[in-house]
Parts: sequence; C-alpha cells; structure tokens
Amino acid sequence: MKKFTTLLLAFIFIFGSYLRADEGMWLLALIGKNYQQMKALGLKITPEDIYSINHSSLKDAVVALDHGSCTAEIVSPNGLLFTNHHCGYGEIQAHSTVEHNYLKDGFWANSYDEELPNPGKTASFLIEMKDVTKDVLQGISEDMSETMRKDLIKQNIDKLEKEREKGTDYDVEIKSMFDGNQYFMFVYEVYKDIRLVGAPPSSIGKYGGDTDNWMWPRHTGDFSIFRIYTAPDGSPAEYSPDNVPLKPKKYLKVNISGLKEGDYTMIMGYPGSTNRYLTAYEVKEVMNHENKIRIDVRTQKLNILKKYMDSDPKLKIAYAAKYAQSANYWKYSIGQNLGLKRLKVIKRKKQTQKEIMKWIKQDPKRKEKYANIFKEIKKGVKDRSKADIAMNYWFEAIYLGSEIVQFGLENWKIYQALQQDNVSDSLIDEYKQKAHEFFKDYDPKVDKDLFVNLGKKYYHNIDKQFYGDIYKSIQSDYDKDINKYADAIYSSSILTDSTKYNDFLKNPNYDVLANDMGFNYAITMVRTYYKIKDAKDASQGDFDKARRLYMEAYIQTIKSINPDTLYYPDANSTMRLTYGTVGGYTYDGKTYKYYSTIDGYMAKEDPNNEEFNVSDRMKELYKKKDYGQYADKDGTLHIDFLTNNDITGGNSGSPVLNANGELVGLAFDGNWEGMSGDIAYEPNLQKTICVDIRFVLWTIDKYAGCHRLIDELNLVK
Repeated sequence: MKKFTTLLLAFIFIFGSYLRADEGMWLLALIGKNYQQMKALGLKITPEDIYSINHSSLKDAVVALDHGSCTAEIVSPNGLLFTNHHCGYGEIQAHSTVEHNYLKDGFWANSYDEELPNPGKTASFLIEMKDVTKDVLQGISEDMSETMRKDLIKQNIDKLEKEREKGTDYDVEIKSMFDGNQYFMFVYEVYKDIRLVGAPPSSIGKYGGDTDNWMWPRHTGDFSIFRIYTAPDGSPAEYSPDNVPLKPKKYLKVNISGLKEGDYTMIMGYPGSTNRYLTAYEVKEVMNHENKIRIDVRTQKLNILKKYMDSDPKLKIAYAAKYAQSANYWKYSIGQNLGLKRLKVIKRKKQTQKEIMKWIKQDPKRKEKYANIFKEIKKGVKDRSKADIAMNYWFEAIYLGSEIVQFGLENWKIYQALQQDNVSDSLIDEYKQKAHEFFKDYDPKVDKDLFVNLGKKYYHNIDKQFYGDIYKSIQSDYDKDINKYADAIYSSSILTDSTKYNDFLKNPNYDVLANDMGFNYAITMVRTYYKIKDAKDASQGDFDKARRLYMEAYIQTIKSINPDTLYYPDANSTMRLTYGTVGGYTYDGKTYKYYSTIDGYMAKEDPNNEEFNVSDRMKELYKKKDYGQYADKDGTLHIDFLTNNDITGGNSGSPVLNANGELVGLAFDGNWEGMSGDIAYEPNLQKTICVDIRFVLWTIDKYAGCHRLIDELNLVK
C-alpha cells in the first residue's frame, strides 16, 4: 500500500495535469467518460445534448472556418455566424478601400442584399466521428518495417475514406491520434457561400493591437459576423445571387445574464495543434529552431512592412491583414520560449522520461520493446538538425517572405495547361480573378525589399548544402549580390507587375511563363524545399517508430498507476470540447480579476497611438452610460472575461457556453503567462480570454444600431 501511494504521488507530480478538469481537448464522441467531472463542475445538460448523430446537438451549431483556421457558431435560424474579428480580418480587409475603410470604420449590412460574398471562404459542419483504429491497422504486424507500415496504413485510410464518401457530397478525413496509436474518421459537410454581415471598427475589434495581444487585462471586442448561404434546396453551393440563408439543424441560444467567478464554461471548436507529449529533446528543438527562427525572420519582416504602411494609407490597408497574421505568432513564439524557460519545462520533461523508464525496466518484455525509445528520439533530433534549421528558414524567409513564391505556385495550373495546349476561357477567367485579388493588396517595392532582406537571412543562416540552384546562381552569376538578382526579377517578371500579368492573360503564351524569372524562382525554391525535406526524412532513422512506441509507453505508464485516468490526444484541427470555470489568477504577487469593463477601455485611450484610439461614437455612448439590457449587475458594461478552458490556435471564434449550452462569449486569446501551454499546460496560470457576448450585442445594438441582427437572436436570461 505504501509503495502504491508513493507511485501515485509521483504520478500526480509528473502526470498530474491529467487529473484536472480544466486541462484537456476532448474528443466529442468520447465525452461521456468526462461527464461526471463536467457535472460536478456544474454542467446541466447531457453528453447526448453535446454530441449526437441521431438528433440535433450542440456540435451542429459549431463550424470550422476555412477547414479549421478558426471556429464559428450558428446563432440564428437564418444561418448567422459569430466568430472573432481577427478570423474575419482578411475578408474585412479585402472589402476595404481608402474610400470605404471597413477595417477602420466597421461594416454593417442592413439587409440581406448588403451582405458581402467572400470567394474561397468555407464553413464545415461535423456530421459524425468514429474510432476506426482497427480498420486502419488491418494487416499491420510488429515485425513490419516502418516504411511498409506507413504504406499499408495509407492504403487502408484511402480505402475507408472513399467508401464513406461514396454516394454523398461529404468530405471525409481520417486523423491519427497519439502518434499513430489510434485513428478517428471525421465526416464533414462543407458550405462555400459565406457572406460578411458585420464587423466593428478596429477601435473595438482590434483595440490594443499588437501591444495588448496575448495580454491581460484586455478590452477588445474581438468579433465579426458572417452568414452561411445555400442553394434554394438547402444544399451547399458556390456563391450565387439565387442562394438563400441556411436553415441550420441547430443554433445557439444567447444568454445575457452574465457570469460570476466559478461558473461552469465549456468551449467547442477546432484547436489547431498542440505538442503536449514532446520529449525534452524535442522541446529544446522547438525553442532553438522553430521559435528562434520565427522571431528572427519576422522581426525584420514586420519592421519592413511597418515602414511602408506608415508611409502610405493605401499600403496600410493593403498590408494590414498580412502584418497582423505575421505579428500574431511572432509574439506567440517570444512568449512561448519565455514561458518554457520560466517553468523549467525541459527539466520536467526529463523527469517524466525517467518515470517512464522506471516503468519500462520493471518488465523484461517492456525492456525488449521500449528500452531504446529515448535514445532513438534523441538521435533523430540530432541527425535532422541542419535540415530542420534550413526548413524553418525556408518557410519563414522564402515561403512567407516575399509573395513571389506563393503567387508563382498559383500559376502552376495555367503553366501545365499551356504546356498541354489546353487553356480554356474558364481558366483564364479564374486567373483574372486571382490576379485581381493578388495585385489589389500587392506593391512590388515592398515585396522586393522583403525578397532581398529575408533572402539574406536564409542565405546566411543555413548549411550550404541547402542553398539550392538559385543561391548558387546568385553566387556565380550575380557577384554574390542578391540585390542585383532582385533587380533582374522585379524588372522583368510578369508576377511582380499587374499590367504585364494581365497582358499575359490576354494572350497566354507558354514560353512567356516558362522563361519568366519570377516563376522559375518560385518553382526552383519549391524544389529546394523538397531537397531539404528529403534530407530531413532520410536522417529520421527509427525516429517515427520510437515516437509511436514512446506514446504507447506513456499511456501504459499512466494506466499502470491509475486505469481510470482520463487522457486526450494532441490537438490536430478536429472538433474538441474543453470544460472549466470562470476565474482570475495571480502571478508574480499580482492578482488579476476575471473580467474587464468599458471603464478600463476608456482609461487606455491614447489619441497618439492608433492601437488605443477611441471613436467619438464610443465616447458619446460611454458618457450616457446607456448599457441597456447588456449591463452587468455591477452597473457597468463588461468587455472580456477569463476562464481556465484549454484552447489553442484554431479555437479562435469558438463559442463559450454555460452549463445549459447557451452562448455567453467568444474565445479569442490566451494570456502571456500561460504561453507555454501548447507544449506544457500550466494549470495555475493558463487562461482563455473571451469577449463577453453582452459586449458583442451592445456593440451591434447600441453602437451600430443594427437592430435587425438582434431581432434574429434567441436571447435568454
């Protein structure tokens, strides 16, 4: 008994986060296992109310935007969607001009006819999910090589996906969980006519800007509004003026009674990725490669963009979304590295590895199967180091640097059509639209500056074996001067000049594109990427197998101590539920309360800093103190609040639900002190920042006067 108690205490210290209700991104089909914990925290509905394939449930009111880049929720019988402002930022920017600056001034559609289409934007509904591990691993044996294993698994997955899709319009995807130890099938219905309905001005939707990003207290009304349209028969369809608003299976009630400390909350959505099960070697790699390189490259990229944006109002609009996207994970990487160091995560991971090895050594069969897992993982990380550095610099400095690589790749389809002498009028129309969208928010002098300076980053920081043909050519043909090479590209390429490109589309010619310097640069750099990838894959050795066995040993170690312990797979852009409670936190001797108010918003005003500008309309309403039915019991207007729900990127825009499954807020950020969370959850510090649904409604109602949207909602107290 004493030995078991000692083991249990060690378990709680090393693996203890799995015992906490506030940690975990749980698969909906298995949520019944968590029900007693959820009920103890205050949940008043059943697992069947949350996830069901037999009748409408909460999962039918939650959608993945753009295949999981963000989450949104249905809030009316007419397909109205709430999500974050930063999730709709690209669409708001795309519709903005100097004359109609919706980013700055906001946008509100006062009728269905005024709602704006967004080509390419999608909303995916989860139809069902199920465990298909047995079918995916059919034919797999222990003595099979890792290559054969992967090939057979891929064949099994392809077969299962095709069988499920047959006779339907569904998209089917099978995802690996726990590094290939479990597999789930996800079936989606994807809608493709998503229209912009409303967005607050940046002085609300982006209040605090980069300064307040990832920080608490926040005072940001981070929301935007879209609507899903369908064909007249209710089926998914591309945009058409004949389309009609969606009639959903389920939409959320909106609760305006407010929250207090300790209230139950749950969040449903599509978290992108977490890496909670990394070893110490891999955590170090993330810190020193991925995060460090992202910080290095994006610091320079953001400085270049800001220089041009500050010089020209047109460029400010054109590059606003690109700047915001780059800045978000730049700051995230800074915070994550600081958090991982502060919390001594590598040391804690090493301790976890020691505990797993103790369990392995207790049994000869375990030793035979698992004894080398950490040795192989360590070796794999070391062997791929040079290629991993090159890959991170390629991604940040080349692919996400200047836009010539991505636009060049966009032209691969027309290049192939020209090669086969098979260019149709519809293809030309498609590329005219692509050209319009691309060049609307593009400036060659900005792009050339990025090309030169970020190209130098790549050249000076990677191993020479990964230069590729382009950088060898710069050395030999351009006197090692990337400026000369950039001059040649940007003065000649059709990809950097809207007039040249549109002239090309009037008379598309294979030789013009095949000999274009910009197009050839893009294609050559993509080939360079695959050379880097091949080198990285070749150095992996038995790494993938070791990772899979490590995850298996990790789970078995937990089960050996407490078979009833609940554990969850890392996030991978599949629908998850997380549950917890409302509450503040204490850090470094300072206590933060769980909510912010309009008083704090006004106190931050700084007329000399655009991130903290306050509109005259807001000042007028604040002076009147007219908060209507959206006021809290304390008499003020709450803006944001904190919970200990466990979320990550992709959860942006997710519904925050109360114990009855009613909408009380929108998740939009995490706090700076908990930035290590994607790798190591910190229960005492990690918080989710949510915009209070009452502030969302107040902005729609009192600030914008868009009463037709309020009338669509089912408000409850």
